[in-house]
Amino acid sequence: MTLIKEHALERQVPEDLRNMIAKAVRIRRHLEENKKDFVSKRGLQLVESKIHRLSKYYRRKHVLPSDWKYSPDQAAVLLR
Repeated sequence: MTLIKEHALERQVPEDLRNMIAKAVRIRRHLEENKKDFVSKRGLQLVESKIHRLSKYYRRKHVLPSDWKYSPDQAAVLLR
């Protein structure tokens, strides 16, 4: 993606979804250092589940593009 498209997409992401993505990024960063932290692994599963449900809702309401998809790899890029 070009830089302009990334910034345009960032503006399209609603604030609550953006905050959930930021939380998932923080948990993933924590899990890189603490691989045996099973409580955080479960927390990450719950947060990512909420992200998927919220994105499904926003796609249905046409707030997000219909082809928008959450990807943990690109989540950190999305927040920059």
